[in-house]
Amino acid sequence: MQRRQVIQTLAAVPLMTAFPFACAEKIPPLNKSDEEWKLLLPRNRYLVLFEEATEPAFTSPLNDEKRDGTYVCAACLQPLFTSGQKYDSGTGWPSFTHHLKGAMGTKTDYKLIVPRTEYHCARCGGHQGHVFNDGPRPRSERWCNNGLALLFYPDGTPLPELRT
Repeated sequence: MQRRQVIQTLAAVPLMTAFPFACAEKIPPLNKSDEEWKLLLPRNRYLVLFEEATEPAFTSPLNDEKRDGTYVCAACLQPLFTSGQKYDSGTGWPSFTHHLKGAMGTKTDYKLIVPRTEYHCARCGGHQGHVFNDGPRPRSERWCNNGLALLFYPDGTPLPELRT
């Protein structure tokens, strides 16, 4: 093992302790019917999360959120991103360089002429957004998220219990 790998591994240990959900490999699914989600969520959130609608650009207050904290799925409350993964992409939607390990699933979206990669919460299947390859280095990924699909919890605020 090279010295750099050892240092990177050791540097990650405090993060694993602080964010145990970041290390989760397999998230147990939360299966609810459309009727149950419609009762739990406001209509605009339901449309984004479970009918794959897209909110208009520059309408989410989360686009301008600068505080340290955690972004969770607005449906099942699964942690998806940290503020350290967020950046200003200039697109009008909250954007992230990557997500918490195991938090997302992906599929190919053919709604436009050119196929895109859609991503969704691995726990409840709620649509979050699309991933593009025009993000900052070294990953060059832009996880472009609908703000309505997220809730933000600033550092120091307890994260909610996962919805059951």
